Order: sequence, then structure tokens, then C-alpha cells
Amino acid sequence: MAKKTLKVTQIGSPIRRKADQRATLIGLGLNKMHRTRELEDTPSVRGMIRKVSHMVKVEGE
Repeated sequence: MAKKTLKVTQIGSPIRRKADQRATLIGLGLNKMHRTRELEDTPSVRGMIRKVSHMVKVEGE
């Protein structure tokens, strides 16, 4: 069975955001605008996306 992936793109700037939100973006591999990552669909990744949902766009849900 193939593992599900999510395509996550950063659309918001981390400037003037809380330090934990900036760290979450870095943890997702998104530290520059319009950078896209393919991430495995796990509960921990979903939680990180939920924390910065106002700064990312998710495809493949």
C-alpha cells in the first residue's frame, strides 16, 4: 500500500509571528516563501500544519 503524501506550500511570511510558529515552519521544511514540500500524511505532520494553517496551503487531502 502506498503511503499518502501532502503537498504543503508556504504562502505567508513568518515575520512578526511567534517563535514557535517560525520553528514549526522550519520543522516542515518551509523557511522561505512559496517553497513546497511533499510530506508524509501522519498525525504529527497534520498537527504541525494545523498550527500554521494560516501561513500554508495544503493539497492532496
